[in-house]
Amino acid sequence: MNQKIDPKELKVLSDILALVLEDQPGQSANALEAIKKRAKKNATTGGALKNLFTNIVNNPPPRKTSNSQSKKSNDSADLIKARSQISDLTHSINQLDSAIRNLRRQNEALRSELLLTQRSRAEMQSALSVVQEKSPFKTVLVIVSLLCGLFFGIAGTAVVNTAFNQPHQPDNTIYLH
Repeated sequence: MNQKIDPKELKVLSDILALVLEDQPGQSANALEAIKKRAKKNATTGGALKNLFTNIVNNPPPRKTSNSQSKKSNDSADLIKARSQISDLTHSINQLDSAIRNLRRQNEALRSELLLTQRSRAEMQSALSVVQEKSPFKTVLVIVSLLCGLFFGIAGTAVVNTAFNQPHQPDNTIYLH
């Protein structure tokens, strides 16, 4: 990699690295994951990145460039390609960052909804337990009422049977003759 590094590209790369090395674990982890995914997508290896850093160290970007036309055309094609990759990486990082923010917002909304649901469930359980504490007398009353109804039914049936069904009495007058 003998091409000259554009100061703008160097700045973008340093911004990405600053995000990776950020003290806040969420941002640095997100930036690192975004770089990993983008490098995997573009088939960029760790060795290529290492060579880029070595090239930057060995050939720091000049303040003013004064190259010949042929060298500029070769370098410009490479620069355009590199800029394209860097802009793709930064765009991907920005998209992933916004997606992560949206997911975090959704996660918080779902957590608050879960908390409200749990509170509502607890209130319903306490109300149900209060109702159940009052209802043992009702269940006993229903059972007693059913038993009384059963006994009255049996007694009523016995009364009706004895009132309407007289046992057959044999005629004893035949014995008197």
